[in-house]
Amino acid sequence: MVVTRRTMLVASALSVLAQRLGPVPAFADQKDEAGGPLGGSPQLGDPQPFSAADLRARARALAAQDYVAPQTIADEAAGTLTYDQYRDIRYRPEAAIWRNDALPAEVQLFAAGHVYTEPVRLHLVEDGKAREIAFSPDLFTYGPLVEGPLPADGVGFSGFRLHGPLNDPDAKTGYRDEYAVFQGASYFRAVGAGHGYGLSARGLSIMTAEPEGEEFPAFREFWIETPRADARSVVVHALLDSPSAAGAYRFTIRPGADTVIDVEAALYPRRDIDTLGLATLTSMFFFGPQDRAGVDDFRPAVHDSDGLSIWNGRGEWLWRPLGNPARLEISAFLDANPRGFGLMQRTRDFDAFQDLEARYERRPSLWVEPIGDWGEGSVMLVEIPTDSEVHDNVVAFWRPIEPLAAGSDHMVTYRLTWCGEAPVRPELARVTRTMAGGPAENGVELPEGSRWFVIDFEGGPLDALAPETGLNLDLSASAGRLVGGSVHVNPETGGRRVSFGLDPDGAAAADLRCALDRDGERLTEVWVFRWSR
Repeated sequence: MVVTRRTMLVASALSVLAQRLGPVPAFADQKDEAGGPLGGSPQLGDPQPFSAADLRARARALAAQDYVAPQTIADEAAGTLTYDQYRDIRYRPEAAIWRNDALPAEVQLFAAGHVYTEPVRLHLVEDGKAREIAFSPDLFTYGPLVEGPLPADGVGFSGFRLHGPLNDPDAKTGYRDEYAVFQGASYFRAVGAGHGYGLSARGLSIMTAEPEGEEFPAFREFWIETPRADARSVVVHALLDSPSAAGAYRFTIRPGADTVIDVEAALYPRRDIDTLGLATLTSMFFFGPQDRAGVDDFRPAVHDSDGLSIWNGRGEWLWRPLGNPARLEISAFLDANPRGFGLMQRTRDFDAFQDLEARYERRPSLWVEPIGDWGEGSVMLVEIPTDSEVHDNVVAFWRPIEPLAAGSDHMVTYRLTWCGEAPVRPELARVTRTMAGGPAENGVELPEGSRWFVIDFEGGPLDALAPETGLNLDLSASAGRLVGGSVHVNPETGGRRVSFGLDPDGAAAADLRCALDRDGERLTEVWVFRWSR
């Protein structure tokens, strides 16, 4: 199967729909042919030496060879399963790896099938020895939509998920929540306590939004280290491969109120790559208060993330609200040695979404913290038009200014924090709401086709200011004409509300920038916005 953005959007849609539909009901205990209970945990292969250094050497050697596309499962095996059929195949919880070993985590596996047609190899590591996990159809239960068990040969696994006492850290109930999953290309996602799955991370992206088409590097093998009984983390290694590069990854996963994943990646390009995406994040924005064009929906907003936050190398904090554009939009935020960036879900009120199924107010934010100097480059933001909430249409990543040269070695390290709020916050007021619409009855004359913007800033130094304190509005536009900029106290929040109009004056697009100052001191993060027809 050829991997395309459409394929990966379908795969992402599976996860979104699974969240909306809720958990699959438990099946009745199933028996083997003799009428007894099905077998226990998976069978393991013979032990083989394993180390992170060995994996890097293997990735380097792989990159020195011509790329070989992976084999896919046959249609008659599981490739023609529908979404509902695939969802009716569930790993047996009692067969979870480490379930009976008094360890802080357990592992459940996914079968290949439906859009996940490229099997991955899975291994367990203990004391420097790796043993491959053998696929068996007996590891799964089969609901009424599936005619029978999967075949024993020709299927394999598509990924795995980790479980632990996330929402019950003292393990009083014995229930273990799912907190991380690796499945599909180089996609993985995680949640902190109290959150539901939302946006995804990717090990690597190449040629995102390029006219020639995107390349989707994929994890081909995983090695999961057996944790100590007192461990607070799980370590996962992965081998990545694609036509342009190979790579060796080490993930240290620490679940908690915020789930943290430290990523160490060694990259080995097969060719010169100038369209690389590091620390790639993928999310969904369908509509919100500033972008409801053509929407007929009872809900006020639908999105997994509502903005891109950037803490750049100059120490400046930017907030870029997300949108669902009429055409592909690509934004580049030039920087050197960024301190952090992330796709955030700041909106946390149920009233903002009114969706009892999706519960978008519980979707996690994802913050990237570079470790070490990343040099010059850009935080890239790609916004893709969508007419449905099941499509991930927002991508953010770091693109180095220097291409990765064929035959070279590149090490990159960063921390991903799946959180409600970013682990670092400026001592500044932040943007809490962006709204936009046509010219309003506000006493300001605007030509037809103009837009009226309203921005709420809250917190930080604004809390200490008297309502009558005068503030300077730092407002600019790259094109068009700004009209009627004003700052008012918002009595409902205690913050400040900025209002202004944009007359495009014939322009097709304009980059807007807004912040509040007092006596030359910056009081707020910088609101940046891309308007286009």
